[in-house]
Amino acid sequence: MVILSSLAAIFMAILVIIIRLRAAKKPATVKKIILPPLFMSTGSLMFLFPMFQVTPLQVLEAVSVGAVFSIFLIKTSQFEVRDNEIYLKRSKAFIFILFGLLLLRIILKFVLSSTIDVGELSGMFYLLALGMIIPWRIAMYYSFKKLNDQLFQQPVV
Repeated sequence: MVILSSLAAIFMAILVIIIRLRAAKKPATVKKIILPPLFMSTGSLMFLFPMFQVTPLQVLEAVSVGAVFSIFLIKTSQFEVRDNEIYLKRSKAFIFILFGLLLLRIILKFVLSSTIDVGELSGMFYLLALGMIIPWRIAMYYSFKKLNDQLFQQPVV
């Protein structure tokens, strides 16, 4: 089960990189920044099932680690203005950071799977991902909004 979920995580990381590279070719929008965490939040329904439920301490641990990981994503997500529109800058470091975080996550999963039930571990890693994507997207939103306000600021007459 741990190996299968790790392979799925690798596949998803590759998919995220492809999506990120394609997204950099189109102008950024508020909707493109906000929607991914909202879509991901539907995964919270997993906690309705007892096997995925986690303790408050596990929630705190997972969300805290996710927040720390988000710092790397925030630092590599910058916007730029091209042709009077806002684009997400391509960052070679983003790909390496994403794979580095994935590798660290897989190592943690192998280590923790011997002491934490696979369902609880799945819940914790979901919370880790959510704890990582939400601060990252909030930072992206504020950065985008700031640049958008500068770009479309009306001159005072």
